[in-house]
Amino acid sequence: MAKRPSPPSPPRLVDVAKAAGVSLATASRAMNGSTGVSAGVAAHVQAIASQVGYVPNSHARALAGGQASMVGLIVHDVGDPYFGEIARGVLRETDSRGYLALISQTERDPRAELARIRALRAHRVTSIVLAGSGYVEASTETDLAAEMRSFTAAGGRVAVIGRHHLPVDAVLPDNAAGGVTLMRHLLGLGHRRLGVLGGPASLTTVEDRLAGLRTAAGEAGLDWAAVPVVHGDFTREGGAAATARLMRARPDLTAVVALNDPMAVGALSWLLNHGRRVPDEISVAGFDDVPVAQDVYPALTTVRLPMVGMGKQALELVLRPPASRPRRRRTRHELVVRASTAPPPP
Repeated sequence: MAKRPSPPSPPRLVDVAKAAGVSLATASRAMNGSTGVSAGVAAHVQAIASQVGYVPNSHARALAGGQASMVGLIVHDVGDPYFGEIARGVLRETDSRGYLALISQTERDPRAELARIRALRAHRVTSIVLAGSGYVEASTETDLAAEMRSFTAAGGRVAVIGRHHLPVDAVLPDNAAGGVTLMRHLLGLGHRRLGVLGGPASLTTVEDRLAGLRTAAGEAGLDWAAVPVVHGDFTREGGAAATARLMRARPDLTAVVALNDPMAVGALSWLLNHGRRVPDEISVAGFDDVPVAQDVYPALTTVRLPMVGMGKQALELVLRPPASRPRRRRTRHELVVRASTAPPPP
């Protein structure tokens, strides 16, 4: 029986260098995006690599002491469009830099956050972005902070989104100021009987957004103690369930503020299904401006945060050399007025 021919070996970097007419070192720098090679030469080498079918071996590169090409992204909930937009920003930036992102979720469990960090370390991932609110109870993050100190002391890099107190670089959404702007909008329309759909009370994001609403209410002379706040899951279902509880307790409300858009969408659904006209009888407003906010009926008034940009900023921070102290990048916000809010009925 004739012996089958061996399959051809995959192209190696030395083959790319030879075909491109450059040294092996130049080819390596061109493929890794390193300095010391012109943009024209890098583009030429990368084009040759594509032609011959060369695929960089990131594992071998890491073993050789080069920069690991894997970035870990940890989010609270991959199904939440807020985190989907943040992930889109991270992935755009990893793609442009030749990195690969490994994504996992924690379902807002601080123990899961710690486990994910440790799992990424075990897989020799050296750059991690953690996106999601911190916790009101500071002790909840003690173990996570210690793990991050250990990781960064060993040369790892971490950046977080929406966390105030962890000892790493952070991108901080404009939550409190956004709450002020949103409440001023509703008060400016003439609303005085308002209710709030809050997410989990344990999250600093909820605390910050409530603080903004409370500040604006105080400015207008509105007694915050008279404003009912019902907490629930940061989901469409959580928003609908919280709205049911809120409206049973206070059917006289003329406006409902949800502390994220999925909750606001749930509120819209519950109100419309129960015969309440939005915004003629009751206004609804959200927070974040996720993509679906402009497509629901009526289109949702909300506070826009630069979620894609937040992901991009966090990735840029985590890929920079460390600074002497953690860096803070604060975002802006924008009120987006749509059809779900109007003056209260006379």
